[in-house]
Amino acid sequence: MGKKDTKELLKFLKPFSKERAELLLWLRDFAWGLCPQANEIIYDNFNAVAIGWTPTEKLGHTICSIAIYRSNENIHFGFYWGNQIKDPEKMLLGQGNQYRYIQAKDKKSFPKTYIKQLVGEAYANSLAKVKDPKQLVQGLTIVKSVSANKRPAAKSKKK
Repeated sequence: MGKKDTKELLKFLKPFSKERAELLLWLRDFAWGLCPQANEIIYDNFNAVAIGWTPTEKLGHTICSIAIYRSNENIHFGFYWGNQIKDPEKMLLGQGNQYRYIQAKDKKSFPKTYIKQLVGEAYANSLAKVKDPKQLVQGLTIVKSVSANKRPAAKSKKK
């Protein structure tokens, strides 16, 4: 699989509104453009659908990620090791030990130039964490976790 293979991702996005799914797909294209040598990891989790980019197949090497949450359809563009990158404009949210993110509300307000800068630094940090060059692979889409059995089935609409 790779960037052009969206079959499983589109299936995972069916429960979300068309507008939010379209924004997530736009952000996916944006992230692939910044990380063309990386791999995409898709998680269909009970509380969100998340996509991350990594130079290996390991979550611990994640450069950046996008997540859409089931409860409110909020979309985060985040950095797995966000606490280790400079954020001179203080746009990143999060107080945890490592993850930082920006809420993506729409294409127009998304700070593309600033995020490009942050992704560049995050990419370098990610590569520095890879100890064995044999782990480096590129251009794959990997579905790591599908959790449909952990969330309630969608209610059918009555006619």
